Amino acid sequence: MNKRKVHGPDGKEHEATVLEFQNAREHWNEYLLDDGTILKLKPVATEVMRIDGVFDAQGQPVYVVMTTNIVTANAPEHLRRGEKP
Repeated sequence: MNKRKVHGPDGKEHEATVLEFQNAREHWNEYLLDDGTILKLKPVATEVMRIDGVFDAQGQPVYVVMTTNIVTANAPEHLRRGEKP
């Protein structure tokens, strides 16, 4: 397994183990905006690391997850740009 340096919840730099993963399930979060637009957001994990020797208050290992956000919008007709001639 690969190792990387990351900053932990204590603000200090720690060594972390880069973990391989596969998507088990990904969900869209939907938000209804005041202007009537439905905004859909899905965070997608791109890298997962477990900080070596660092644990939370319940004794669970601490993970760092790098993500990217996928965003789509479904705006009402009156907010959409018209067809170009």
